[in-house]
Amino acid sequence: MSRDRYVDFLRAWAIVLVVLGHWLITALVREPDGRITAPELLATVPWTQWLTLAFQIMPLFFLAGGHAAGGSWARARAAGDTAAGWLGRRALRLLLPTGVYSALVLLAVGICSAVGVDPDTLALVGWAMAMQFWFLPVYLLLSALTPPLYAAHRRWGLLVPPAMGAVALVVDVLVLTVHAPYVGLLDYVLVWGVAYQLGFCWRDGLLTRSRLVPLVMAPGGAVAFAALVTLGPFPVSLILVTGQTPSNTDPPSAAMLAWVVAQVGLCLLVAPAVRRLLERERVWRVVRPVGAVSMTLYLWHMLPVLAVAAAFYLTGLAPEPVLGSAAWWGLRVPWLLLLGVVLAGVVAALGPLDRGLGVLYARTGPDTGVRRAWPLWLGLALAVTTLGRLAVRGFAPDGRFPVLPALGLALGTALVTLTRWTAARRSERPETARVADRV
Repeated sequence: MSRDRYVDFLRAWAIVLVVLGHWLITALVREPDGRITAPELLATVPWTQWLTLAFQIMPLFFLAGGHAAGGSWARARAAGDTAAGWLGRRALRLLLPTGVYSALVLLAVGICSAVGVDPDTLALVGWAMAMQFWFLPVYLLLSALTPPLYAAHRRWGLLVPPAMGAVALVVDVLVLTVHAPYVGLLDYVLVWGVAYQLGFCWRDGLLTRSRLVPLVMAPGGAVAFAALVTLGPFPVSLILVTGQTPSNTDPPSAAMLAWVVAQVGLCLLVAPAVRRLLERERVWRVVRPVGAVSMTLYLWHMLPVLAVAAAFYLTGLAPEPVLGSAAWWGLRVPWLLLLGVVLAGVVAALGPLDRGLGVLYARTGPDTGVRRAWPLWLGLALAVTTLGRLAVRGFAPDGRFPVLPALGLALGTALVTLTRWTAARRSERPETARVADRV
């Protein structure tokens, strides 16, 4: 009863748009030699880049994440929990399903590589199955930074997001002018961190005390975005387009920062109306199940594309009108419906696995203790590094099995899981044993 239905709705709405957006822009072509290729719609049909303004919904993920994390960390701190204990639980919610998903995909890659599947095809499939991973290392980093970020929020409030945004703009200038290597990586945390930090402010009422705040944020961010696109060097696309420089997402740019501000402002403006709608139980019964399987949808939503490609494109059954033509867009409707049916079947089939992961998560302990937290930090570092590498190169770079990323992700997930499991076992020991340990 204490959950904010609107925050849960934002997660569900965001995941639905992410899935539909990826499916909508996925174009498949069967070559004369039987190979399946995936031409890039945003590059081939440039006007479609405007569609990304509707489908780039990641600011809502980070806004809702900050809202939830702020409340969770405040409660944990009040209960005497440590940062390591809190972070271990948060990280495990992401790493357990991600680890299982990655293990199954890597198993399939290994089998395909062993039986001699075409390396180019395998590389394309491996990239498609990892394209969504970029979000995970960024979210894990922001989760790890939540205690100091929330402390800054408690002290300076609404001054923190503009300060982070100002630093992000400096980083963006360095990226555009001197092309400083790796400096742009900071903007992944800074730009998305602005939305995350605004989630703290939203939860504590700093953004809603006056309706003037969202009324300034929404049009102000939109005008800034329009100016940066028309007068500045930035493209309109809010999704990475191959060969497009600069990009608004790799790393997140000043234009993306403006879009974050605009989208958060709009989200706050429509909140009262959407909350009233969510009070209707019939509406909530539709939203709640989507939120409950959001991680499953996020991880597995490209598997239906591969299944449909194998069933209709490899066999030559799928009609192939010219990319971007009226006939092609008309076929998007049955394409999306078919993928939705397949994904529903995938989610249903994964139900027992998800419940098993829930049982494993429930068995983890309440606290790791700061002095025993080094395996957690090492595991997180390995997970963040390998997830970032997989997001860039896929599960089968150059058609080969990614040995080092696979080992890194497995070890990182194991360290986080075993640290929590050890804490759970320790917390279950009788008090007499704990006294004996202290003696």
